[in-house]
Amino acid sequence: MPTFTREEIEHLGDLARIALTDEEIERLKGELNVIAESITKVQEVAGDDVPATANPIPLEAYLRPDEAEEPLTQAEALAGAPATEAGMFVAPRILGEE
Repeated sequence: MPTFTREEIEHLGDLARIALTDEEIERLKGELNVIAESITKVQEVAGDDVPATANPIPLEAYLRPDEAEEPLTQAEALAGAPATEAGMFVAPRILGEE
């Protein structure tokens, strides 16, 4: 049964560049150990006769045919905009004055 140590949790935090408090380390240690135990249980049940799957239901990507279409004109693209100027969209400034 895998058991994460305090040192391993601190190392993971360092790798992720996350400063962890003592309380966070203890909480993560418990949570990661529960996850690791769950993975171990699944590995015990999944034998060679059980195919590996990411999803129990087969999924297919339904794509539309790639057909060339006439693009919007500039006027059509700007028609629904609340504000335009010189043929461009006008949006409020989100950064401070520079």
